[in-house]
Order: sequence, then structure tokens, then C-alpha cells
Amino acid sequence: MQMTGAQIVIETLVEQGCDVLFGYPGGQVINLFDELYRSRNRIRHILTAHEQGAAHAADGYARATGKVGVVMATSGPGATNLVTGIAAAYLDSVPMVAITGNVPCSQIGRDSFQEVDIVGVSMPVTKHNFIVKRVDELAETIRAAFQIAKSGRPGPVLVDIPKDVQEAVCDHTPYTHPIEPDRIRPASDERLRKAAKMLAEARRPYIYFGGGVIAGNASAELIALAEKLDAPMGCSLMGLSAVPSLHPLFLGMQGMHGHFASSAAEDAADLVLALGVRFSDRATGEQGRFSAHFNIIHIDIDGAELNKNISAALTIRGDLKDALKRLYELVERRHNPVWRKQIDRLRQEETARTAYSHALLEKKLCDSENYLTHYQIIDAVSAAAPADSVIVTDVGQHQMWTAQRYPLRQPRSFLTSGGLGAMGFGLGAAIGANIATGRRAVLFTGDGSFGMNLNELATAVSEQTDVTVIIMNNGALGMVRQWQTLFFDSRYFGTTLNRQTDFVKVAEGFGASGARASTPVQLSDALHRAFSQSGPFVIDAHMCSDELVLPMLPPGSSIDHIITEIE
Repeated sequence: MQMTGAQIVIETLVEQGCDVLFGYPGGQVINLFDELYRSRNRIRHILTAHEQGAAHAADGYARATGKVGVVMATSGPGATNLVTGIAAAYLDSVPMVAITGNVPCSQIGRDSFQEVDIVGVSMPVTKHNFIVKRVDELAETIRAAFQIAKSGRPGPVLVDIPKDVQEAVCDHTPYTHPIEPDRIRPASDERLRKAAKMLAEARRPYIYFGGGVIAGNASAELIALAEKLDAPMGCSLMGLSAVPSLHPLFLGMQGMHGHFASSAAEDAADLVLALGVRFSDRATGEQGRFSAHFNIIHIDIDGAELNKNISAALTIRGDLKDALKRLYELVERRHNPVWRKQIDRLRQEETARTAYSHALLEKKLCDSENYLTHYQIIDAVSAAAPADSVIVTDVGQHQMWTAQRYPLRQPRSFLTSGGLGAMGFGLGAAIGANIATGRRAVLFTGDGSFGMNLNELATAVSEQTDVTVIIMNNGALGMVRQWQTLFFDSRYFGTTLNRQTDFVKVAEGFGASGARASTPVQLSDALHRAFSQSGPFVIDAHMCSDELVLPMLPPGSSIDHIITEIE
């Protein structure tokens, strides 16, 4: 069947299961948008306010579902505006296909209007990328992009299509089903048997898991193995939601701003089973000290992560879900009463430290009626929000407070920019998550992060997405200010915002609803309004700029130097 390149692109997207596309039009993708118009009953197009918002929305769609997110933009600034969103997806292993237009092949390299070498620009932050210069290679290239994006360790793939390729005509043979991801090499039987032997000999086993568990749909297998081994669990930021927050063996996130009990339990272990983690600097602190007291078994789908940051006694490459199923069959059920008592003591110590820290904060704010604390805000939201809400964060103090305290119930219910730490990620991702799942998205953001991409309120209103925005407004760039407090003698520069922005009026100006809250009663009323109506709602919750994220491991230090309270 004869088709234009633009028709082939849209037909191949439909064939690969794309039902939602986030994007922004422009001169070099106008042919593609014309075909989107003709196929609007098969692909829903979400017009965002900015290409970065479109990339974050496609990212949120993918994180919330496990499907490939798709974003489209024109050449030049349209393409470069995608780069932050592509990088966020790359560093968090999110499957995404980005399609960009480009100037005709004859004009490439001539500094044509809105010409940028987006393949060269995006190469460091994509799993793979393509420029298609022949229309007869277009369908296979897009199929390859989907296959690469979702095979093995997921990631973003970019396909750049010059305008003349979109206009050219060739024969097209459609596929009847989406292309399957590459088959994953199973973990070695011999290495799994060795892992089972090491686990049997361990007196204090500990499981540390990350985003690979979620990407590999291995949550059930992880929980089953932990219960059979009677092993406590902790996770990286990206691992949050893989295990319900209230599971009796789960100690929470660990690392720089993780829970005291989880970081201390790992340090006290004699064997750590690491699953789908990359041992980033934020998780390990001082690398030479990190694993001084325990051995590590590291299982990951990506061989490049094995022994990259931390050396392991045993490395196993393979599909995590399959590996955990087989490892479960190899280990004996056991009970570790002495180890569990030690874990209970660490939990009690954490509770005492946290209570003392909160008491100090309440003492500081006791005479003020103008501020809420972070735990008042998060506890109130978690009590009022629908149980199946998708929780999204931007980046900063609010991100860490939410990661520490919000009770998560199911996988893919916590979306955050972990590796890149992109402020402005949240609103686009929340919109994508709501569109993908139909469940309410609750975004925790700061006044600094929200200011980055608040223009996407226009998208939230236009699409009538159920997105509730909680601005934890402390009038500062709080995380950097915290570092200035602790390590730079409180020399505050560039972090005190002193902005006069009225976020409620901003929300109303975009067509959304909003409320301001500086007391628990006001917050309760605002949450009742937000969750009893459909559409986007913005709550401006006022906080003190001096509130800190604790615990904190100073950069490059260890559990020996953890900060849990500050007078």
C-alpha cells in the first residue's frame, strides 16, 4: 500500500500500541500533525504548553503504566526543548520514543531556519537515536525504536525525521501486532545457587532494591523472597512503591535523606542482596566506608551496572522477575529472631529521633499561626486523597519529605525525577499519569519547582485532568538553602525567593481552582474542596523557610555522621 512518510509514522505508532501522544506542532512536523488529525479517533493528542512539559508528560504516562510514552516536537527549539525531559527519562530508565521533525535532507548542515543536530545533542541522554533519510526505512526504524525503548533496561529513543522524508511516498506493509522486546538472557543457574548458599549462611541478611524492581514488574517476587528469608528491606528513591510502605519488613528509603533505620540496618547487615539498583552517590555516601562490614550480591538486568560504583562479592546479570522466582525456590524458609530484635531497636531509635526533631520544629513554630509543617501537610493529604492516587513530586525538600513519609500502597504510584533531579518535572508528569491511568494525580511541589513549568496548568485545565497540586511554599529554594545553612555558615544567596506570586490567582487565571492554607483547619478545608471536585486544583500551603530535611548524611560521609536533629 502506497503511503507518505507521515502516514507511515502514524500507522506505525498505532500498530505499536500508541494511544496517547504528547506534543507541540511546528513547521517541520506539520505533515505529521495533519495525519494525527486524520487519525484523531485512534491516537489522542495532548497539546501541552511547552515541549518540555510534553516530554515530562510522556515520561509520567510511561512510569505510571510501564508502556512506552510518546512525544513529538518540531525541529530546532522544539527538539531542544525536549532534551531535559529525555534526560530525566534516560537517567531513570523510562521507556519513551521521541519523534522530532527536521529540515529537508538537502538543507541539513546549511544552518537552515530552526535546524539543530538533535541526534548529536541527544546522543548522551538516549538509549539510542536515529535520523531517517529514506522513507522506505521509516517503519522499521520506528519499530526498532519501540523495541529498544522497552527491551532490557528501558530508556528513551529519539527518531529524527526530515520534512522531505515525511512527504515522500513508498509501499508500506503494516504489522498486525506490536513488536516484542528482545528476549532477556536469564540469570545463571550456577550464580543463583551460589547466591542461595550465601543467603543461607548470612546471619543478618538485608535486601536493598531500586527502580529495577518496578521496571521489571518484580514486586510480588521481591516481597515473597523477603518474607521467606525473614529479611528487612530498604530501597533507593526510585524503588519507592515497589513494596507497600506499611509492610512489616520494609524500613523505607535509605541514603542521604533516607530513614535512619533503613540506613543503619544495611550498615549492620552481614549480607546485602541488591536488586535493580545502581548504588548512586546519594545512596552510598562514602563509597570506601559503605560496604566495609558486609558482602553484596548484586542482581541487575544491565551488566554495565555490576561493579560500576560498588564492588560486589557476587554479581548476577539477568531478568529480575525470573531471577527472584528461581532464587525463591532455592532458599529455605527461615526466621531471624536476633536480627529482627536488632531491627526493632533501630526502628525505636528512629521513632525517638524523629519525635525529638518534630518537637524542636513545633517549639520553633508554636507562636506562629502562619506556617504548616511538612508532616502536617503530608499526613493531611494522605488522609484525604483517594487511596489509589498516583503521587508525583518535583525536586527539592518537598520531594524528600514525601519520599520519607507518604504511605504508598502499590507499584507505579510514586513518580519522581531521581537521577536527573529535574525541577519542573512534576506537573507534566502528573498530567501524563492521570491521562494514562484515569486515577487522580497528587503533585507535591515547591514554590521554586512549581515556578519552572507552571504553564502546564493550561494543559491540565484544557484536558480537565484530575491533578491536585500541593505547593509546599517556604519562600525559598529550600534544598540549596539547607546546604547553605549546614555547610556554608548560613550565607543565603540566590535561594531566598522574595517573590510576590499569588499562586491561587495564578491557578484561577489559568481556569483552575485554588486555595491558600497556613493552618491545619485551612488545609483540611482546601483538601476537602480539592478532592470533592474534578479538574485541577492548586493548594498553596505555607511553610517556614528554616525547616530542614532530616535525617541527612552529609555528602561523601557515612552512617557514622548522620544528622537527625538540629537545635
